[in-house]
Amino acid sequence: MNAPAALLAISVILLLVHIFLQAFLTTRELGRSWNAGPRDGGETPKSVYAGRAMRASANYRETYPAFLALMLLGDFAPNNIMLTVAGGSIWVVARIIYIPLYLLGIPYIRSIVWLVSIFGLVIMLFAAFWR
Repeated sequence: MNAPAALLAISVILLLVHIFLQAFLTTRELGRSWNAGPRDGGETPKSVYAGRAMRASANYRETYPAFLALMLLGDFAPNNIMLTVAGGSIWVVARIIYIPLYLLGIPYIRSIVWLVSIFGLVIMLFAAFWR
């Protein structure tokens, strides 16, 4: 498996981690009946950790399309694939670090890690146009 494909696979695993973490914490609070039901009542979890998991997941999904597009662009039109892989690696590692920082409610460092992930995307964008 080449590096871009590996990063894409890791990013999907990270997406699944977000989905299952959010589902686990929400189901723990609202119960299995809520999880199995149609969720028509609009109930949302009130616990700190379930809320943080939900917001961390939403935050991941905000930048995930850009990561996917830039990684695929770098793989299919490799102007500078090494730079694309470097930026993608920065984004993936920062997004992994971001999860526990968000769940634990650690301010400032979490924001810095988010900025590092954005820096990774900027590197990938630069790589798409640099020859």
